[in-house]
Amino acid sequence: MQIKDVLLAPGNGAFFYDDQEAIRSGATQDGFIYVGGPKTRGFKSIRVPASSLSVGLVLTDGAVVWGDMMNVQYSGAGGRDPLFDTDQISDLTSRVVAPRLLDVDASWFRNSCAKVFETVENRRLPLAVEYGVSQALLRAAAHLERKTMAEIICAEFRLQLPTCRVPIYCQSGDGREINVDKMILKVVDVLPHGLINSRQKFGTDGQTFVEFVKWVAARTREIGRPGYHPVLHFDVYGWIGLEIGLEPQRIADFICRVADTVPGFTLNIECPADFGSTQAQIENYAKIVSILDNRGSSARIVVDERCNTLEDIRLFAEAKAAHLVQIKTPDVGSIADTARAVLICKENRVGAYVGGSCTETDLSAQASVHISVATQADMMLAKPGMGVDEAFSIVGNEQNRLLAILNRRATENVG
Repeated sequence: MQIKDVLLAPGNGAFFYDDQEAIRSGATQDGFIYVGGPKTRGFKSIRVPASSLSVGLVLTDGAVVWGDMMNVQYSGAGGRDPLFDTDQISDLTSRVVAPRLLDVDASWFRNSCAKVFETVENRRLPLAVEYGVSQALLRAAAHLERKTMAEIICAEFRLQLPTCRVPIYCQSGDGREINVDKMILKVVDVLPHGLINSRQKFGTDGQTFVEFVKWVAARTREIGRPGYHPVLHFDVYGWIGLEIGLEPQRIADFICRVADTVPGFTLNIECPADFGSTQAQIENYAKIVSILDNRGSSARIVVDERCNTLEDIRLFAEAKAAHLVQIKTPDVGSIADTARAVLICKENRVGAYVGGSCTETDLSAQASVHISVATQADMMLAKPGMGVDEAFSIVGNEQNRLLAILNRRATENVG
């Protein structure tokens, strides 16, 4: 067996874990912190620094390959796993996962994942563990086969080697205006996220949000290079439903009005409402999608909350309950399931967006690039962090390096 030891190293995520329920309930900001007490189990304050745990696989040739475990920014919300606890995850990994890793053939990525991620007392391992360990296993297979991680995915899923880049989507965090300018100057494909996560940012009847959408479109025309025409993508964290109600017709009407204010742009609206359960989300999102399609609107619905696991993604895709599914990588678990999720979306002619969280790390972001390019996702998130420059550099450069290698492979094969 090619794995002879397992290392663990505590680390930092690139942003913070935030208590979404407390923020939705009206917690105010004082500088960078939120004032008030937490409402979600596990949080000792509304905003806490993101932690991570690196898992290193020591291979028989002496090489060490790594993957990073963490949870998403809004842990414990929308059916997600609870707040990441480094000590608990480290203990579980040492006791349960490490012995399994020493007993697999690391050159077979999917088989290794299946064996290592078997249930414990009929319960699935924490998704953060699956996510980080699968990254390390994918890197191990790539090292042993002397290939890129993308090539391993293509081989195991019987995909053609890709030649096309995947559009990159940047998120602004709270530094909206400055970061929008950065995105425009860097010619980002999809922008700006906007972090519309409170009543103050959404405004009465959504007017503050509408004005921001109009400003982003105008700013793009004002300072963007000739011919630059990004997709406008806004995450509203359920605030359309919270502000104007949960009637699908009213939500669709509002979204159409917003799209009409920015003619000529494709408008993505992520998480327009939270209907409280996966089944309710599917039923009501499907109605909103149908209304928008029947009107020929340029707006597209993106699902996030209540669509976490591979099975959730399958249900949303089959029901056409979104135009675009965010495959939120730490919530999906094994990175092999992220690849499966993209392929399920494609089978059902639903857009696949390989997302994730600002709380991730450089290693998890780079692994996500290989999955996105190998499966030819419709777009992928620039991550980690909220600073635009760093995330766009990490994801964009990794993609360009990967495509340079794959293009050389194609030339070698032709020769």
